[in-house]
Order: sequence, then structure tokens, then C-alpha cells
Amino acid sequence: MSEPEDSLRQGIERWERLGWPRPDVAVVSGSGLAVDLGEPVGGPVPLADLLPFPVHAVVGHPLAVEVLAPAPGRTAVYYRGRLHSYQGYDAHQTVFPVRLARLLGARTLVMTNAVGGLREDLAPGDLVLIADQINLIGMNPLRGELPPEWGPRFPDMVLAFDPALRRLAREKAEALGVVLKEGVYSGLAGPSYETPAEVRMLRALGVDIAGMSTALEVIAARHLGMRCLSISLVSNAAAGVTGEPLDHEEVLAAGRAAAGKVQRLLTALLADPRLTEG
Repeated sequence: MSEPEDSLRQGIERWERLGWPRPDVAVVSGSGLAVDLGEPVGGPVPLADLLPFPVHAVVGHPLAVEVLAPAPGRTAVYYRGRLHSYQGYDAHQTVFPVRLARLLGARTLVMTNAVGGLREDLAPGDLVLIADQINLIGMNPLRGELPPEWGPRFPDMVLAFDPALRRLAREKAEALGVVLKEGVYSGLAGPSYETPAEVRMLRALGVDIAGMSTALEVIAARHLGMRCLSISLVSNAAAGVTGEPLDHEEVLAAGRAAAGKVQRLLTALLADPRLTEG
């Protein structure tokens, strides 16, 4: 048994000891975006209770997990915060919560993250629907020997972000009066912010928004057959766009300011039966 497989077996055993129902949907919140999504039917407990390796948090990521019942007959596991490779986790540890959710039964993954905006029309507070991604983290969670039943050795990534889920998100945003833009995301290693020269490179590659998460989670989720949807909050203009220095507190402040519209949009999505269809 491989190390990732053994770790996940332990995670499933810990979940079962909690007596929680198995999820249909997994939700992962980004920096400063751990909004309330309803009264939990399980938890919250520290994420560390499910992980068979040491956990340390980043400011803005509570690292708690709970179970929600957002609609009759639907259960969601909600990760308030995520793990990042820049914290020292390897690729398999970084995506552990997503893999655990899938092996427990979740077929849909909904994520939020905080990003820097590279386009001039993107301002702090804007929400951006991710249409595609470029993984520049320097890791891939599919390296090594994984159980063949998890997915193919060479998974297709053409539909990394599910088109039907993106249409659903645009529909819900319009009904709520929430402006939802769209763009290409790049996952970067961090934790240092990008330099102005790196921003120019990213723009040349066709990147609209950049962050330090998500890309590995999407690769792991697609490998396991999950449908993915990710909504980014522009917390700051990327380095060199305005000439102002970047600061993590700015990211958290943007999350607090946008919490209401993120909460309304996620709540509407979780309540719609189409989220788990297909």
C-alpha cells in the first residue's frame, strides 16, 4: 500500500469514528473566506482530527471541518481553510482533504481562493470564476505510484473546471446581483509574492489571476473524477500593477469586505440540485 493510500485509509477511519454522514459535495474556503454556510450537522472539529500528519495553520485559514446539509438529501463537507505546499507539505499532503472527500463519496468540489489580479479591469473585491488554470507550483499530486482505481495514469485536464457548473455559478450570481467575471488562474509556489517581472511573464502566458493554492487540488480532484468549480476573490492588484507593496493583511481585509456576497453565492449554489448532477 502506498503512503498516500495508507494515509487516506486512516482519514476514512477517523471520519467513521466521528459518525458523520458521507458527503456528496466538498467545499474548500480560501484566505479570509471561511464564511458561514449554514448550521452544521457535524462538527466543527479541527482539521487535524482527520489528518494522519502534523498540521499547522496560516492566518486566515481556521483549519476546521464540518458537515452541512444544504438541501434535502444532500450533504457537504466544508473545509474552512486549506493546506498549502509553501507550508512544507508535499503534494499528496496538500490535496489530502480533497482526496478524502472524494473517497468518502463527494463527486463535486467547490472552492474559493484569494488572488492577485493581473488584468487592469480587475479590482480588489471582484469575484472571478476560474475558466482554466496553469500549474506553476512545481509539484504534481499524481507523481508516484497511486492506486489504479483512483484514476488513469494520464488524466485529461481539458475540462478542469466543469462548464455546466460554471454556467450554474453565472446564473446564480446574476440572480443575486453579484458581478462574476471570468479568467485563467495560475497557481504559484509562494509564499513570497510575485515580482513585477514575474507578473509580466504571467500576463504573457495568458494568466488573469494568480494565487498560491487550488491548482494541485484541481488536478487531484479531476484524477478522481470530481467536477470542479472555483471562485476567486481579487484581494489585491498583482505586483507592479499599481506600484504598491503587497501584504497578507490586505488579503484578509478583502475577504472580510467580500464575505457577504461570497456567502450568498455559495449558499445558493449548494442548495441547487444541479450541483451534484452529471
